[in-house]
Amino acid sequence: MKKSGIILEGGGTRGVFTSGVLDYFMEKGLYFPYVIGVSAGACNAVGYASKQPYRTRKCMIDYLYSDSYLSIKNMLLNKGLFDLDLIFDKFPNDLIPFDYDTFFSKEIRCIITVTNCITGKAEYLEEYEDKKRLMDICKASSSLPYISPIIEIDGTPYLDGGLADSVPIVKALHDGCKRPVIILTRNKNYRKKVKDSVDFSKLVYRDYPNLNETIYKRNARYNRMMEFIEHLEEKGHVIVLRPEMPAIDRAEQNTDVLMDFYQHGYEIAEKYYDSIIEFIK
Repeated sequence: MKKSGIILEGGGTRGVFTSGVLDYFMEKGLYFPYVIGVSAGACNAVGYASKQPYRTRKCMIDYLYSDSYLSIKNMLLNKGLFDLDLIFDKFPNDLIPFDYDTFFSKEIRCIITVTNCITGKAEYLEEYEDKKRLMDICKASSSLPYISPIIEIDGTPYLDGGLADSVPIVKALHDGCKRPVIILTRNKNYRKKVKDSVDFSKLVYRDYPNLNETIYKRNARYNRMMEFIEHLEEKGHVIVLRPEMPAIDRAEQNTDVLMDFYQHGYEIAEKYYDSIIEFIK
């Protein structure tokens, strides 16, 4: 168990699948000592490290019944498609309180992946003292290109961690995670279409040439990573949990669809739980 950990892919509202998986783990008292997440996976990671089952589900599904955080109106108000201020300020500090004390105890090491807009490279950030900085890091990891603002942390501009490292298994292995459990939000054999034309990002992010290069090569890099993960899976070096029903859209707003996908994640965790326990032993 000491050398085990979980790696969480992003995917917008597809992250409810991961929430279902982690809620089942927490119900069973299964807490890995290491978790690393990207974008929506980062939101799930901090909820897991704070040991708050159902909190992420409340943020991503339950709250849609009373006040949507996902709308075109948010973009018109320069908040991005997702209202990041609501998600990473009002939610944790007021509406759906975040357990900072448990998180800051560092019983679970929690790493959040972001993309440095200047270098175009992934960075892996941690924070166990400053509440605002922690949520700013989560916000940066979740700031999707084109539809969300660039987030500055310590004077450095950041965007969605998935641009540079969609599934940070290499980082986890480098950190000594010998028994990784990977939670993906896409179906098996999914591959992104490789771009063959000039990218729109050169207009939007003309001041960040390295970021443009990262965005342009993202799809090909993602596909290579999926091939690597599937190779590790075939060799029995990792366990991968992924949807076995059709994956939903990354901006899905139908709460019934979201709840079905969440429940599917819960059932997948239950299905593979005994195998996971045997694997991490």
